[in-house]
Amino acid sequence: MADVILVNRTRFTSSMKNELMDGFNKLAADTRIPKSRLIDEAIEDLLKKYEKKDG
Repeated sequence: MADVILVNRTRFTSSMKNELMDGFNKLAADTRIPKSRLIDEAIEDLLKKYEKKDG
């Protein structure tokens, strides 16, 4: 299988608490928003949160 070329994204590997997975899967299914987009939103929110504390 050929490697997928990502133009606007960077592949990374991570893990999350087991107890978060069911809710995360349900959120993605219910909203029909891809998990990668949900993670983008969560990271953006975290960056905004911690950016405010630095200023």
